[in-house]
Amino acid sequence: MLLNGKIAVVYGGGGAIGGATARAFAREGAHLFLAGRTQSRLDTVANDIRSAGGKAETAVVDVLDEDQVEHHADAVAAKAGRIDIAMNAVGFVHVQSVLFSDLSLADFESPIHEFMRSHFITAKAATRHMAKQGSGVFLTLSTPGARPSGTGYIGYGTTCAAIESFTGHLAAELGGKGIRTICLRPDAMPEAVELSYAKKVFTPAAEAAGMSIDAMLQEHAKSAKLGRLPRLAEVADYAAFVASDRAGAMTGAIANLTCGSVID
Repeated sequence: MLLNGKIAVVYGGGGAIGGATARAFAREGAHLFLAGRTQSRLDTVANDIRSAGGKAETAVVDVLDEDQVEHHADAVAAKAGRIDIAMNAVGFVHVQSVLFSDLSLADFESPIHEFMRSHFITAKAATRHMAKQGSGVFLTLSTPGARPSGTGYIGYGTTCAAIESFTGHLAAELGGKGIRTICLRPDAMPEAVELSYAKKVFTPAAEAAGMSIDAMLQEHAKSAKLGRLPRLAEVADYAAFVASDRAGAMTGAIANLTCGSVID
């Protein structure tokens, strides 16, 4: 197994991508510590992992609260002895489908503030323990919005570009301590809509286009070179690989998991 004996923390572990990745990590032998805002969603993922014979523990944590995140990381390290992998898969509802000319400053600033604050706080807490052992992996999530190609998502697009840049800067800051950082950049995933905040984000765009979210995503899939959008399992399995020692030479990288909707 790729992650046998590894200790992994997934922030946003009850969400669509976080939950899928946590399940993949567990299948590969990791002991999971799931953190998030909603106990019931965390329990669903943890119960799936345990039913499959894996190990998972949960904690309600506000990733925008530095003290809570630091306390949780300390508790995980004290109980498990180390933190080998941490992933920030937390999402926040934000405004899209509003042109710059009509966008308020508050709606522009909101995703930048929340996403970047959570990334700084979780990275600081988890990698502090990784540095003590001289190894570790921190994973982030972005979207094709980081590559300017459309209108109506300037706030979130700027956020995604910041997450990707932040991941690279972390690689430079932490590489000497044996810590790797990788950003996963999937595109929208139809199966994730009902499991995440994406439904609230996509609904205005779909309504403006006079179609359902499914139909809107089907149209978007036509722009991808593979003619489809990524699946949760594909993103989760890739995350398990890059978190493993088999990807030990990779850091500061942005993994294009868009099925070719953008080409680097």
